[in-house]
Amino acid sequence: MKEGPDIARIGMLIGDPARANMLTALMGGQALTATELAQAAGVTVQTASSHLSKLEDGGLIAQRKQGRHRYFALADAAAGTLLESIMGFAASRGHLRHRPGPKDPALRKARVCYDHLAGDYGVRMLDSFVARGAITSDGENLSVTAQGHSELAGLGLDLSPPASNRRPLCKSCLDWSERRSHLAGTLGKALLQHFMEKGWARRGDESRAVVFTPEGERQFLSLFPI
Repeated sequence: MKEGPDIARIGMLIGDPARANMLTALMGGQALTATELAQAAGVTVQTASSHLSKLEDGGLIAQRKQGRHRYFALADAAAGTLLESIMGFAASRGHLRHRPGPKDPALRKARVCYDHLAGDYGVRMLDSFVARGAITSDGENLSVTAQGHSELAGLGLDLSPPASNRRPLCKSCLDWSERRSHLAGTLGKALLQHFMEKGWARRGDESRAVVFTPEGERQFLSLFPI
């Protein structure tokens, strides 16, 4: 018997088309019901329940209960990072499922990747931070500089994570559509929340797309010039 992490089990869980569609639906960061995930996967609710049980046992999703209702979400940020990385790898090898329609440009421009901004705008944001010295980048390792801390404090962002939070402050995440890195970690999450609290952006209807208002777009492009 071989020792070490069982990547075959994770591959099997993600590799099923119905489960892959469920996980992709959960990449929007929202908790969904079994019925909603059954619709995303194109299966019956009974079949979806079986898939969800396997995903929960495998540590990819977690169940939340609210009254009589049950919701499912990705287990944590690590699961989101894993899925986005696999999407990026698949895209770089030409393994794409193309469904032409109006959502395509919106998703490529700006979308939610678990809890942070992805797409063209997500990549632009990280590129701009690095270009002006607010963040230093060494491959996958990112660090906020003194200048960066000053800029973020000016936006009213508190970069002091709770003691129980083991998630890195900033981390690169491979973007499946741009095939380059965007900003993840607690900073990526805080910035997306900031845009939405300011009213600059909102979640798209039944989509992972992030839609910026005209004023929000002006503010975003001013903050993150290239």
